[in-house]
Amino acid sequence: MANAFFNVPKAVNEPVKSYAPGTPERKNVLDTYKKMYNETIDVPMYIGGEEIRTGNTATMSPPHDHKHILGTYHKAEQKHVELAISSALEAKDAWAATPWEHRAAIFLKAAELLAGPYTAKMNAATMLAQSKNVFQAEIDATCELVDFLTFNVQFMTEIYQNQPISEKGIWNRMEYRPLEGFIYAVTPFNFTAIAANLFAAPAMLGNVVVWKPSDSQVYSAKIIVDLFKEAGLPDGVLNVVYGDPVMISDVVLGHKDFTGLHFTGSTNVFKHLWEQIGNNINNYRSYPRIVGETGGKDFIWAHPTSNAGQVATAMTRGSFEYQGQKCSAASRAYIPKGIWEDVKKQVVEDVNSMKIGSPEDTSNFINAVIHESSFDKISSYIDAVKNDVDAEILVGGGHDKSTGYFIEPTVIVTSNPKYTTMCTELFGPVLTVFVYEDADWKDTLKIVDETSEYALTGAIFSGDRYAIDYASKALENAAGNFYINDKPTGAVVGQQPFGGARGSGTNDKAGSIWNLLRWVSPRTIKETLVTPTDYRYPFLGE
Repeated sequence: MANAFFNVPKAVNEPVKSYAPGTPERKNVLDTYKKMYNETIDVPMYIGGEEIRTGNTATMSPPHDHKHILGTYHKAEQKHVELAISSALEAKDAWAATPWEHRAAIFLKAAELLAGPYTAKMNAATMLAQSKNVFQAEIDATCELVDFLTFNVQFMTEIYQNQPISEKGIWNRMEYRPLEGFIYAVTPFNFTAIAANLFAAPAMLGNVVVWKPSDSQVYSAKIIVDLFKEAGLPDGVLNVVYGDPVMISDVVLGHKDFTGLHFTGSTNVFKHLWEQIGNNINNYRSYPRIVGETGGKDFIWAHPTSNAGQVATAMTRGSFEYQGQKCSAASRAYIPKGIWEDVKKQVVEDVNSMKIGSPEDTSNFINAVIHESSFDKISSYIDAVKNDVDAEILVGGGHDKSTGYFIEPTVIVTSNPKYTTMCTELFGPVLTVFVYEDADWKDTLKIVDETSEYALTGAIFSGDRYAIDYASKALENAAGNFYINDKPTGAVVGQQPFGGARGSGTNDKAGSIWNLLRWVSPRTIKETLVTPTDYRYPFLGE
């Protein structure tokens, strides 16, 4: 019987390995990559401890080698989604009643497994199926996911320790119950860590989950399931379905016990799901929690006092790491004329030096975009520039999908601050630059704030503290993650809680105590130690 208050291991950020030539981690992950590349796997759905294979399958291929088949996965029919829901609800009571320290132990074990025997496998899967270079895979699939798991355990204990005061003769306390029903986790292709965290965060708090991964991330999702099975997550707590997102969402959101949506993906899909939930509101047992992180049209703004080399590096790293397929990736920049020539020179040199190809060759900085529809969309915007009078391609602009979905890192320069690629989220390796007159820096901040419907990340550069203060205030609603003299990407769990508002989501900050609070339903308990036996209060006396 537990009769103590337990301290969990103090969370620290997982060290990022270098994967430099000659290091053991480099050899290990490349050997694992080759082994997995030459295997063909069959991925079932995981429902209530059962592996479900429907025979209705789709293939998985590396985006950088799309003719190669990594394996197949099985798609759900309506009955499988209904089974996933019922399996979750059957598991709910036992999981919710599990002491918090035993829940915590499962997630801490998953983190330890991931930091050890699963590192190469998880990173190689992310390199293969999502076309991330080895370093991007390391900081995502291993380090960030380990951080999510360990920091969330710590945040969970901080929530439970938050208790009300008690007056004399009264003992007040607060319980943090899981939500009454099941959670629906809808996850994206671009971050393996986010895919896992969107179901793991609610589950850690005692909730049960139906998880719909992106079709483009099923391969690494299978490794995530393996990880949590080995860590001891009980059957039915997590139920995984693949296939038609509309059908799956219709079944899930139509169920009376649906109680929360944890979402990362496109703004339009999130708005549609929110609308569906609103239309179904009279059917639910409780008001569902809706947590979402969606798109971004993230900016870099430079003051005339900025260091040109620092700005140029932020532009190339912030825009082109992982082919710009980060919600936080810089896709529009505002550069003063006084430093533009120096910035331009370095950006062009840097982009021309970037190698493009398979993640198996670790000298490639740029890999493939995720699939053909993404390739076609991005390349169409790049090609349109060639016919527009108010924009030109500074560097890059090439694209080829004969072997993989490769798009050159591309920098567009425009004379129109509202040019289409300054406003539209492309989710690819495209950066559009507007060059402004130095004296107009304050007016340009208004343009930055008003151009986009999004408000996810943004970066400002300046050597003038007064200008930094002015810009920080002018852009206070333009980005939920705001960077000063740094690129607008690379948020670290426990250091920069991540999320934005406006069209970018509900700003519930994944990897923070604020996100976890959305997945509990507090119950206040007041216990009177000596109960009154007379209704009369002293004021009634004569």
